[in-house]
Amino acid sequence: MINKETALARTSKIIFLGLCLIVTIFPLYWIVVTSLKAPGTIYSLPLDYWPKELSFENYIGLFTKSDFGVYMLNSLLVATVAATVATLISLLSAYVLARFQFSGRGWVLAAFLLTQMIPGFIALGPLYMMMTNFNLVDSKTGLILVYIAICIPFCTIMLRGFFENVPDALEEAAMIDGCSRLSALFRVLVPVMMPGIAASFIFNFVNCWNELFLSVTLMNSDENKTIPTALAGFISSFNIDWGSMSAAAVLTVVPTLVIFAFASKFIVQGLTAGAVKG
Repeated sequence: MINKETALARTSKIIFLGLCLIVTIFPLYWIVVTSLKAPGTIYSLPLDYWPKELSFENYIGLFTKSDFGVYMLNSLLVATVAATVATLISLLSAYVLARFQFSGRGWVLAAFLLTQMIPGFIALGPLYMMMTNFNLVDSKTGLILVYIAICIPFCTIMLRGFFENVPDALEEAAMIDGCSRLSALFRVLVPVMMPGIAASFIFNFVNCWNELFLSVTLMNSDENKTIPTALAGFISSFNIDWGSMSAAAVLTVVPTLVIFAFASKFIVQGLTAGAVKG
């Protein structure tokens, strides 16, 4: 009787998880299907759950009728630089907060947490005025600096937790062997913390890659726009170009998938790298 109940419970869990998986994946599947339909067949009835004839017209139109290639390069540049710099700065600040006791340490952590509770649009006015004064409006450099400032607080808190889980003995042993504190950080602690660093970088990259509000506000010219701004451009007052938007959405997901595929191997290597001396 116990075995039957266990089998029934296991079957119920599998069915439930399968339904959840279908609900989660179906929107992504429908975006891919829509992007592969010819523009004239997207609204045809009855709906085809897979196009009878594959059409890449929507993908071709993205690069021939618009500057989508420029938008992708802009997003890739902005997200990569901002995520890299923010992760490096957060690594150093998290190390200081985790390893040193100083006056005001608790207030710094509270300030970092407080920034996560404030909606971004509240600071949009002062931020836009400041960027205007520094001539950084409609500039990829200005957008990168804004993204770095946004990513640092949460990334610092995240990496601080990883630092606190790393024993002080590893760092002390390296310093006894002649390493400076900075050398011990990058030669001993960083390899051990690769999972946390990779997770922080992915978090920063995805946030910068998908961010819409600031990019729409700060970017005006087509040569500086990012992908989220381009996706919003497919929506007009009287029409939505579903074919082009679906194709753009599919291409937008590809860099993120590549980052995750690369980071998965990197995380596994980081679990043991640097933990053993010699």
